[in-house]
Parts: sequence; structure tokens; C-alpha cells
Amino acid sequence: MEFGLSSSAGRLKDVHLSSHHRDTLGKIFSHPASGNVEWRDVLSLLEYVGTTTEERNGKFRVTLGPETEVLEAPRGKDIDEQLIVDLRRMLRQAGLTPDDGTADTG
Repeated sequence: MEFGLSSSAGRLKDVHLSSHHRDTLGKIFSHPASGNVEWRDVLSLLEYVGTTTEERNGKFRVTLGPETEVLEAPRGKDIDEQLIVDLRRMLRQAGLTPDDGTADTG
């Protein structure tokens, strides 16, 4: 699957996602939010589409498009609903959403 995206305003352009990354993106944007989105899958996607650096305190500094956020890894393997909301915002602002109609617009 190919995402042809605007290159203006720091947005991603021509991102080619693997099926694994497409599945993770779909889970992030599914509505209602999936409770089975694993942190390691999210981190893999973020490392592929942005710049991710693990800080000394164990948190992750993620730059995606025009935005930089500091994310904390969850205690378990799955991310929580608030992180899903934050990821949706970051991914949308970078111009990256699934093109299969599953994107939650809210």
C-alpha cells in the first residue's frame, strides 16, 4: 500500500508501509479504539515514519512531521486509550491516515 501525502508543512511524502505497519496504523485509527495495540508495534511504526530516540529516563522522544512528543512506554504490552488519541493526532498532523475508510474523524 502506498500513501501519497502532501509534502507541505512538514508532512510525510510517499510513505510505503509494510503490511505489519498498515495493520498497526489501522488498529490505531479503528473505531472504537482497539484494546490490542501493542507498544512494540507502535514503536516500530513510529521509527519507520518518524524519528524516535529513547531518552535516559526510558521515555521516547518522537518527531513526526512538524510535531515532537515525549511518549512513555506502557507497563504492559498494550497501549492505553489516551496514547491512541495522541497517536491519532500526531499521525493525522503528519498526513498519515489509513486509506481504507477506517479512520476515525473524531
